[in-house]
Amino acid sequence: MKAFILTRYKGELQEADVAEPTVGGHDVLVRMQGAGLNQLDEKIRAGEFKAILPYKLPLVLGHDVAGTVIRVGEHVRGFKVGDEVYGRPSTTRIGTFAERIAVPEVDLALKPVSIGMEEAASLPLVALTAWQALVERGNVQPGQKVLIHAGAGGVGSIAIQLAKHLGAAVATTASAANAGFVRELGADTVIDYRNEDFESLLSGYDLVLDSLGGDNLAKSLRVLAPGGKAIGISGPPDPAFAKEAGLNPLLRLGVAGLSAGIRHRARKLGVGYEFLFMRASGEQLRRITDLVDSGALRPVVGRVYPFGQTARGLKSLSQGGIRGKAVISNP
Repeated sequence: MKAFILTRYKGELQEADVAEPTVGGHDVLVRMQGAGLNQLDEKIRAGEFKAILPYKLPLVLGHDVAGTVIRVGEHVRGFKVGDEVYGRPSTTRIGTFAERIAVPEVDLALKPVSIGMEEAASLPLVALTAWQALVERGNVQPGQKVLIHAGAGGVGSIAIQLAKHLGAAVATTASAANAGFVRELGADTVIDYRNEDFESLLSGYDLVLDSLGGDNLAKSLRVLAPGGKAIGISGPPDPAFAKEAGLNPLLRLGVAGLSAGIRHRARKLGVGYEFLFMRASGEQLRRITDLVDSGALRPVVGRVYPFGQTARGLKSLSQGGIRGKAVISNP
């Protein structure tokens, strides 16, 4: 079958013929009809996560899939041939930039009936990230104040809608050109990041979801109310992540050092910092399916590339300017 593989870090994806997936007893074989393009794929391609995600090359990238079930393992009970599904395969099972992929049953959910394959493919990674940040880690309650950075992006466009659904007052950073767009998604306060300083305009926030890292994360700590929390999805990773990922003691020590500064600053301010590397969850995707089909969440697809242009599509992420997600289409 055809797939796009990474043969060396920092190299471009190459189209190649690869072996058919092995379907285990608890696996579901999915014909890929849509695949999301994520910054995570680009970071892995660029070698940024080599230390904490030690993949062996060549590697088929791709973390989101939507498609049709064409075979199920002998122990699968939740899906049957012909079902339309979507999911984010677990970290050791990625590879959605391929015509077919075997996905653990626990990582999949039935696709929302109200949307198409391309829209469904845009959702798993970003929607699970938003859910795990706002619901699982943040425990956002009605009336709380939430700041979501990069509101017009893949994670931001879903997180704004979810925070609003949870009853929060939502602020976001975006370009002036995207101000109207993020307000339509539910943002109450929009900061033009090119011309305004969010740190001088915002205060007393309960939660910040930061996708940018660096100085942006440090400034985010200072807009939190005492006891508030910043959740970073671009790093730096923290000791809790290193432990959960099962890294060896030397790597754990290195990871602790990477985040020591930001964690120290957070403690001095009386706030918290956590790194979130989202995990696959079919159960959470079923909750997200309900929100999509009820109209509470809508996917945002800013650009679609045919399967044959997967490499070009991934490269486009570094150029920015895409509202929501870019996706691969393979009807």
